[in-house]
Amino acid sequence: MKKISEFIWPVIGLAAVAVSGYFLYQELKTTSLSAIWAAIVAIPPHRIVLAAVSTLVAYAALAWYDRIALLHLGVRHISWFFVSVCSFTTYALSHNIGASVFSGALVRYRAYTAKGLSAAQVAVLVALCSFTFFLGTVLLGGVVLVVDPNLLARLEGKLPGFLTDPKTALVVGIGLLGFVALYVAGSVLHLKPLHIRSFKLEYPRPQIMGRQLLAAPLELLGAAGIIYFALPEAMNPGFITVLAIFLASFSLALASHAPGGLGVFEIVFITAMQITDAAQKDAVVAAVIVFRIFYFWIPALVSVVVVLLYERSRLAVAIGRSGREGGREGDVPEPPVVVPGLDAHEIEHRLEKKAV
Repeated sequence: MKKISEFIWPVIGLAAVAVSGYFLYQELKTTSLSAIWAAIVAIPPHRIVLAAVSTLVAYAALAWYDRIALLHLGVRHISWFFVSVCSFTTYALSHNIGASVFSGALVRYRAYTAKGLSAAQVAVLVALCSFTFFLGTVLLGGVVLVVDPNLLARLEGKLPGFLTDPKTALVVGIGLLGFVALYVAGSVLHLKPLHIRSFKLEYPRPQIMGRQLLAAPLELLGAAGIIYFALPEAMNPGFITVLAIFLASFSLALASHAPGGLGVFEIVFITAMQITDAAQKDAVVAAVIVFRIFYFWIPALVSVVVVLLYERSRLAVAIGRSGREGGREGDVPEPPVVVPGLDAHEIEHRLEKKAV
């Protein structure tokens, strides 16, 4: 049964890509590549620079996610540089491949266990980083809906009527902010963990909670800033509107399990922008492409190089250690010490520490 479940989400993701790709093709079939390229070239250089700065802000905030989780675990010996490189590589891969154990969690496991963390600690770190992102999405989603309840009207005709009603949007926004308020209260008042079926929400210390409320919105504001600065000023609906559309598009893209949200993000964003002519469509598509270049593709290329260099260095260390041990004549290899109750990863970790 477990093996079957492992294939479900990849199949759903591929189906989401196929369906959204079809609708995206229908939306863009009259658009020429030359027109899109012209729209990209027309973006002023200073706005490209601002989009690049927004990317740095977003990935710096993502590194802060990891740092916050390490502080929650009481781990302080890992340098900011190592955390930043690990976080950047993790998110660059998971953004493009998908939030799977073969992208984000595996990279973190390889990196942080080398620094002395156990498998259980890495699991907590991954979970807390994911919740921090979720918390930021809920917080900003609540803010934009309360500030402008008419935002959901942009999807009128695409969603049921009651969902696009401003009153509904206001109620949803207040509800989202209420969830954040309960989380803050639970942390400040040191409430017992909240159990929802198999889900367990353990409130962190107020210092950790406060950092979460700063880091998560900062990452999303930076990511939304990329596409905001790539849009022409003449048709830019304002940052609050772009942020709201971005949050909806990015959330649906993640929920679809499509690799990189490919197609899902684009079709939702283009639809919600309420395009009225071909020139506007070209400009929006150009902005989305710039967003993918800065937030997805360039980091992915850099992260692949980082992973290869890291694994190469680990292999070199292992080969050197093996050579030193093999070159000692008369030495008898010490048998491994197996401690009952420890899993394979923990045993390997202890053996590595002993070898060092």
